[in-house]
Amino acid sequence: MMAEKQYFVTEEGLASLEKELEQLKTVKRKSVAEKIKVALSFGDLSENSEYDEAKNEQAIMEARIADLEVMLKGAVVIDESELTNETVHIGSKIEVNITMPGGKKSSRDFKIVGSNEADPRNGKISDESAVGKALLGAKVGKTVQVETPAGTAKYKIVTISR
Repeated sequence: MMAEKQYFVTEEGLASLEKELEQLKTVKRKSVAEKIKVALSFGDLSENSEYDEAKNEQAIMEARIADLEVMLKGAVVIDESELTNETVHIGSKIEVNITMPGGKKSSRDFKIVGSNEADPRNGKISDESAVGKALLGAKVGKTVQVETPAGTAKYKIVTISR
C-alpha cells in the first residue's frame, strides 16, 4: 500500500479548503441536483442538452469534492508560530531581488505555500514549483539559480519573515 501524499497547508489554507468543501457539499450539490431535476422534466434524454450539461457539472463538482477530501485527509498544518526566519520554508514570507536571463532586474515579495494554496498572481508560490524548490532552505543573502525557458534566473533573498 502506498503512503498517502502529504499536503502542507497554513492555517489559512486549511480553513479555505474546508470552506470550499462545505460550500460544494451543501449549496452546490443542491443547486446541481435541482438543475438535473428540471432537465429531467423536459423529457427525452437523448436530445436533452440541459440534462447533459447538469450531469457534466455534477461530475466535475463530485471530482473536486473527492480531491478536497483527499487533500484534507493528508493535510499537514504548518504551525507558523514555530517557524524561524533563519531559512526559507513553507510559510515563509520572503523578499527577493530577481535578475532575469536577459539582465532585467526586479524585486518581489513571495510567500512559500503548499501546492494546493499556490496563487502566483497574489505572491503565493508552491514549495513544489521550480522557484519554491530552489528557495527552500536558503538564508538571507543567498542567491539561488532557477532554470526558466528563457535561461537561468537569479533570486537573491533580501529578507525572510513569517
